[in-house]
Parts: sequence; C-alpha cells; structure tokens
Amino acid sequence: MKNRILIGALIGLFFFSFKAQAQDDAADIKKAIMTMFDGMRAGDSAMVHSVFTDKVIFQRVQKVSPNGSRVVNNDFKNFLKAVGTPHDLVWDERIVFGPIQIDGDMASAWVPFKFYLGEKFSHCGVNIFQLFRTEQGWKVFHLVDTNRKENCVGG
Repeated sequence: MKNRILIGALIGLFFFSFKAQAQDDAADIKKAIMTMFDGMRAGDSAMVHSVFTDKVIFQRVQKVSPNGSRVVNNDFKNFLKAVGTPHDLVWDERIVFGPIQIDGDMASAWVPFKFYLGEKFSHCGVNIFQLFRTEQGWKVFHLVDTNRKENCVGG
C-alpha cells in the first residue's frame, strides 16, 4: 500500500513539474516574440535580431490570384536594416497569441496581428514562428506570415 502511494506521488510530481516547465517555456516563447515587436516599435534592429538565429528563414505567403498564392522568401538583413533606419511613424504590430505548441526544444506559435503605421491601419495577417531552445533562450529560426487588408482577426 505504501509503495502504491509513493509511486502515485512520484507520478503526480512528474506531471506537475512537466506542466510547470511547459508553462515556463510558453512564457519565455511569448517574451521572445514580444521582444521582436517591442524592437520594431522602438526602431531597434539589435533588439529584434536578438531573438532570431543568424540563418533565419523569413517568408510571406502572398496572394497572386483569387484562387492561389505563392511563398516569397524575404531577406532578413534587409528587414533589420529597415527596422533600424529612422522613420517618422512607429511600426506597431499589435498581436494576440494563438496556440503555442512545444515539443522538447522546438516550438511553434500562431500569432494573428494587425499592423499600424503610427495610428493608421496598414494590413493584417498571421505570423507563424518556429523556435528552438538555445543556451541563450528561445530563438526564431523560421518566420512566415500572411498579409491582407480585410477579414482581420486579433491584434
């Protein structure tokens, strides 16, 4: 009887620590993603770059016709340069967090957004972040988004 209670307590402790780690990971992933958007608002390319790997894949799913799209590869270094180049209007990407899926050292985050130049709405869509755990924390290695002006959700 004592062995069953001990085994039950150990199993419960294992699941509690696993759930706590997943919650900590989700919070750290959200923090990394928010660092990107805070850096964009501040015009701080170093802050943005701090949460990405050096060989990040940066893409957009772009509508080419009413019935089709294509995947366009973008240059991350050009994006960083644009973020860090002084501009009159704040780049304000307002997000909400959708599902965050974590498997060990890999994670995926679905993040709907609305993008504003200053206070003027520009476009909306969804970002999908692929991240992995490094010694320096969670880093984005793949970011793909969509871009439209209507049927916006979140943000």
